[in-house]
Amino acid sequence: MFYSLRMKSRGRSATSHLALLTGPRHRAALAMFLVIVLGHWAEHVVQAIQIYAFGWRIPDARGIFGMPFPWLVTSEVMHYAYALVMLIGLVALRNGFVGRSRLWWNVSLGIQAWHHVEHLLLLTQAMTGQYLLGRTVPTSIIQLFVPRVELHLFYNGMVFVPMVVAMYLHWRPTRQERSLMLCTCAGSG
Repeated sequence: MFYSLRMKSRGRSATSHLALLTGPRHRAALAMFLVIVLGHWAEHVVQAIQIYAFGWRIPDARGIFGMPFPWLVTSEVMHYAYALVMLIGLVALRNGFVGRSRLWWNVSLGIQAWHHVEHLLLLTQAMTGQYLLGRTVPTSIIQLFVPRVELHLFYNGMVFVPMVVAMYLHWRPTRQERSLMLCTCAGSG
């Protein structure tokens, strides 16, 4: 199958990075994205273990990297940056998915879009010092009802599960889906 990866740009031909990510380099880009996602999951799982299994106070439970670098846990900029990286990754890799896998990827993207809005709200509050509904700390909308640690586990799970389903279906496409794919993630067959 021939992939058209060139675009006309300012009168000359330029390689489309997005076309590479959703075409021949889709598998590698997905693998790299998955490593980032799993690293973030590890942080939240370790933090939950520190709180619920070891009985640590929430401010002391900082995950893996938060122990040597405490500012990572308290920085709204860092949390927002990760939410933005996730959103960008989901958008950038989206066109590589077709059929059933595209539906599940879109579900993950939609949930992450809301998660991003929540982190943007937290970042804005942290930068302005004006907190939602007179709270004493930056607070997201759903955080009004669910504690922050549990909320982050929930959000990350809600983004992660449909993303994994999408990847599974993408690597095992139907014959019709395979004919529409621009990448080689499913291999030959």
